[in-house]
Amino acid sequence: MTRSVTLGALASVVGFLAFVEFTSGVLQGYYTPMLTDIARHLGIHDADVNWLEGTQLMLSALVVPAFAKLGDMIGHKRMLLISTALTAAAALVLPFTDSFAVFLVGWALMGFYVVWLPLEIALIWSRSRAMEGRSVITARAAGMLVAALETGAILGALAGGALIDVLPLTIVLLIPALLVIVCFFVILFGVKESPETTGGKLDTVGLVLISFALIAFTGGLSMLRLPGGLTSVWSWGVVLLGLLLIIPFVLWELKHDDPLIDVRMFRSPALGPVFLTAGLFGVSVLGAQAPLSTFARTDPAVYGYGLGTTGFATSLIIGIYLIAMITGALLFPLIARLSTPRFTLIGASVLVGIGFLLFLPFHDSYLQVTTNMVLAGLGSGALVAALPAAAASAAPSTQTGVATGLTNSVKTVGGAIASCIFGIALLNGVAGTAAGAAEGTAGSLAGYMTVWVVCGVTALASAVLLVFVPKQAFTDRPADEPAAVV
Repeated sequence: MTRSVTLGALASVVGFLAFVEFTSGVLQGYYTPMLTDIARHLGIHDADVNWLEGTQLMLSALVVPAFAKLGDMIGHKRMLLISTALTAAAALVLPFTDSFAVFLVGWALMGFYVVWLPLEIALIWSRSRAMEGRSVITARAAGMLVAALETGAILGALAGGALIDVLPLTIVLLIPALLVIVCFFVILFGVKESPETTGGKLDTVGLVLISFALIAFTGGLSMLRLPGGLTSVWSWGVVLLGLLLIIPFVLWELKHDDPLIDVRMFRSPALGPVFLTAGLFGVSVLGAQAPLSTFARTDPAVYGYGLGTTGFATSLIIGIYLIAMITGALLFPLIARLSTPRFTLIGASVLVGIGFLLFLPFHDSYLQVTTNMVLAGLGSGALVAALPAAAASAAPSTQTGVATGLTNSVKTVGGAIASCIFGIALLNGVAGTAAGAAEGTAGSLAGYMTVWVVCGVTALASAVLLVFVPKQAFTDRPADEPAAVV
């Protein structure tokens, strides 16, 4: 009875936040079918579309730590509103420019939506503080939000693909901007603020230090993907600079009274493996999407591998994968209650690993690829819902927003690294046609094998890491008992 009552008390806020995540999903799925049309509109090569992904990932890594900390300090709803307003303003730029530079800036700034889910989980965790079964409530709410996210992604992809065939690009690009504006007012009038805020002053020095580190690191990864970048000393030098800049950031945070990121959380036996799992998970959930799509589209009659699917048949695979993610997200709290959250996280990671490793022997038919994607999707959906909820339950009460945000930031960094590795692996093995024509542009089968091995191994590695998490991690603790951060 208590559990149903507490869920009922949260139903309204989860409902409004579910619309926010639905909007986030639309943004993530809507533009994919029209990327070629956007490239033609901007007068750029298809390969230059990768810069859109790269710049948005870079901004994502930068804004999450600051917005998550500000959410703890001044209110999670307030930061939701600010990030939504920025996303709407950026989205409104896209329909009204044919300049690649302006479009690129607008596209990157639209990446502010990445802070929505961490802020929402922190908001729910904060509002459920006085309720019994707080961890279960947060886990269920996270599953509902992820289900809304993936539903939005499916419908967004279908709508984008259908509308681009019948409407001018300007109108098609305006629709998601209007949806984000509606989302702003839904948050403004439908969502209540966190009952408690920590106050304080933003650690601007720490923000500058981590920003420089992330800009250098992700910028260096982007340089590695340029022609000749892999052999360029400058490219590797910028990557190394980004890694070295982490050192002064950590030293500053350790001596700061109210740090931007309490780096001691990475030493927590409960939180440390969660952050590492998020990074390893980012490899597959963010880095493998494009390779899976291009593999399906590759013509086996020409290249000797691939499925040769049409755009619609490929979208069906993606849709089935997203439905599996919804299922995994909704099943996570049920399985976690029957076992433990830690065991469920381990199982989800193993499912992702098995799903990708099955590609090695089974990748020759539509059914085989779809089956692999369903397994990976079930595990991925559970992890997307579970990681921020697990971080919130294990973090100090003053750092819930930061902890949930870190799962997103680390996941983004993992995806950026994987995107670079996979791009290089596929590019270095460009396959010609069966007849040896010089026009072949498909990645090599060895490159795709590399993608699947890396995704599978990193998922299994995260499962091993989670074995060392305390058995009762991510469950409710007494209100007067602090999180174990050392």
